[in-house]
Amino acid sequence: MSIEFHISNRYLRSNRKKGFVSFISGVSMVGLILAVITLVTVLSVMNGFHQELRERVLSAISHSYISEYNGKLANWQAVQGIVNQHKNVLNSSPYIEQYALLNTGSNAQGISVRGIIPKLERQTSILLEKMKYGDSQLPKSGILIGAGLSSQLGATLGDKVTLLTPELSASIIGIQPRFKRFTITGIFDAGVNEYDNNLAFIQLNQAQKLYSMKDKVSGIRLKVDDIFNAKKITQEVVTRLGDDQYYGIDWTRQKANFIKALNLEKQMIAIILSLIIAVAAFNIVSMMVMVVTDKTADIAILRTLGMTPKRIVKLFFYQGVTIGTVGIIIGLILGILLSLNIEYIISAIESLIGVEFFPKDIFYINRFPSEIHLNDIITIALGAFILVILAAIYPAKRAGNLQISAVLNHE
Repeated sequence: MSIEFHISNRYLRSNRKKGFVSFISGVSMVGLILAVITLVTVLSVMNGFHQELRERVLSAISHSYISEYNGKLANWQAVQGIVNQHKNVLNSSPYIEQYALLNTGSNAQGISVRGIIPKLERQTSILLEKMKYGDSQLPKSGILIGAGLSSQLGATLGDKVTLLTPELSASIIGIQPRFKRFTITGIFDAGVNEYDNNLAFIQLNQAQKLYSMKDKVSGIRLKVDDIFNAKKITQEVVTRLGDDQYYGIDWTRQKANFIKALNLEKQMIAIILSLIIAVAAFNIVSMMVMVVTDKTADIAILRTLGMTPKRIVKLFFYQGVTIGTVGIIIGLILGILLSLNIEYIISAIESLIGVEFFPKDIFYINRFPSEIHLNDIITIALGAFILVILAAIYPAKRAGNLQISAVLNHE
């Protein structure tokens, strides 16, 4: 251990007896601790929210889908057979996705209609497992709608609705939109507005008739064993089918804007909260300036004993860095502990004050999920440590440039 580091530690211990200087040192360290705790906790909670949202969205859209360039997939049974032969494809299901107008008589809403085979759809999506009312058996004239859509239309189980499509048909009264009456047999609640407010399911053969698809479908939806490898798996399937006729879209392309928005949101909040650490770190500047002022006589004595200005700089630099490092370490430990127990703490606060922060009837995510990422912890620690180093440089240089002659004459 160098003499500079030893003396800096002695100064830290002795400062506990110096009332005001000790108080300023404590405030600087506590400020840094709170800033690190805040950043660790907020980023962990955001990671948890993002993971929750990703899981909900991915469970509804499937991992990828295959279709033909003309938007209609012919001979889909043979295509599905080839798709299922891929070792990384767990399940697949045909679908028809089109737009329509859903009319209850008093209310109407534009929606997305998905024609499915219920048994196969359950293997690629959990939407049919999220039934709030009714069941997902989906009889021939049945329709499943989202909870949000049910509320908007004022429709419930057993109500009759009319589905009007853009397809035209000729009759004795002229050209008119093709339509069919359905009975609401189930209402699902996926927890994602995009689907709860705008999606309805009907049988695949009913969709084929309504949209003049004959025996064709819009595409084949895939569920793979590794969602982060979905792009590669989809491309391999397309290559096997023939990429001159077929194409595939994985979830990263289906929801590219959604993923970018989540990442951008996290980055912006991280930058904003980092300013708190910057403020806390630079409080060390004012604290160390006061320490240097308090130790001017000691500096003069050390200089007369032969200690060089460079070693004086190291002495006070070590002191500032030590205070900052201790603050960072304590902040990281407390931040991780808070992140791991945030749900229990929030529940206790809600019980104590009698207020629910995320009411179930308003928010789809009614808890505080938390997920700690090692790279976030490392980034916070390195960033805070760099700021502490920068904050300690100026006071240390000021101590090294102190004119000892003036100090000794004053003393």
